[in-house]
Amino acid sequence: MTEDKMIEVVDGQRQLKGCKRIVVKIGSSLLTANGQGLDLDAISHWAGQIADLHNAGHEIILVSSGAVAEGMVRMKLEHRPTDLPSLQACAAIGQMGLIQTWSSVLEKHQIQTAQVLLTHDDLADRRRYLNSCDALQNLIEWRVIPVINENDTVSTDEIRFGDNDTLAAMVAGQVHADLLIILTDQQGMFDSDPRSNPNAKLFHTVRALDESLFDMAGGSGKFGRGGMLTKVRAARLAAKSGCPTLIASGESENVLARLMAGEMLGTLFTTDNDRVTAHQQWLAAHLQTAGRLVIDDGAVKAIKENHRSLLPVGVKAVEGHFERGDVVECVDTQGHRVAVGRVNFSSRSADLVKGLASDKVHQVLGEARSLEMIHRNHMAIY
Repeated sequence: MTEDKMIEVVDGQRQLKGCKRIVVKIGSSLLTANGQGLDLDAISHWAGQIADLHNAGHEIILVSSGAVAEGMVRMKLEHRPTDLPSLQACAAIGQMGLIQTWSSVLEKHQIQTAQVLLTHDDLADRRRYLNSCDALQNLIEWRVIPVINENDTVSTDEIRFGDNDTLAAMVAGQVHADLLIILTDQQGMFDSDPRSNPNAKLFHTVRALDESLFDMAGGSGKFGRGGMLTKVRAARLAAKSGCPTLIASGESENVLARLMAGEMLGTLFTTDNDRVTAHQQWLAAHLQTAGRLVIDDGAVKAIKENHRSLLPVGVKAVEGHFERGDVVECVDTQGHRVAVGRVNFSSRSADLVKGLASDKVHQVLGEARSLEMIHRNHMAIY
């Protein structure tokens, strides 16, 4: 697909034929027998649908949940563990079964698979991010389907993706996907919770960056971690790298073929035309930052509306310990995230120059160095 080409609807059908590279995320509720381990029939059925897309020339990257649920069955646990070490152990045990199952069902369709486990750190480190990009790119060129999951055993609580929706969105940005499909147990995005409001209206198309979507998305399902809210966040993240997202029900018959044929199932989250650069996209994916800068309203306006760099004069407070070159978060005075970016000052220097006009910065630090706290090219705006 060419950049910035919006997905059109012609005669009541979405035109998705041009979407060659597709990240498909399948939620745990669609792969497990009501949370009781992997449902082989369900996975075989998904393999058939994925094989059809693969054989039609699409490049499929699969993000699959279900490791914890499978681990619970193998260890005969009745309840999902709540502490992180047990969850990690459960995921490690279940991951074996998950990959084994995908490998064997796709092999029946003469398709090779590869296991790719990623942590937030892998994507937070620029070099590792680019390395994993290259590896995925190679697999895709070899017509192998990567089966991606979070590497739960080494993820720590602060830096988990927290759910595979976020991981899928980051992967979609990483491989420059044309489309992200998130399959779930709900039909898509409604204007209110369909479980409590029978008159809730399904949206066919929304703007991914529309702020009002957050208010409409409720809590999460029983077995997975990701409710509609995380899916909306994921769609926003994918949109920042120019990738539209389709959220649809995996319970609809032959859903992938029907979606790709253009049927108006689920909700399409469209992108705006402002595809951010690869570096900004990588920055936007940072969930964990080294510190934060509280910035005044003037700076918020300059960044959001005029895409200006952040100058020391706009910084009201410096929180956390960071070095020059670390990624920090910029928040407004209410604490809402405005941007993340690579900072040009250590926290100690930043604290010395916060609130100062540019000519004063040199006097304080006494050296000729960049005057921007964060340059606009090294910043991703939320």
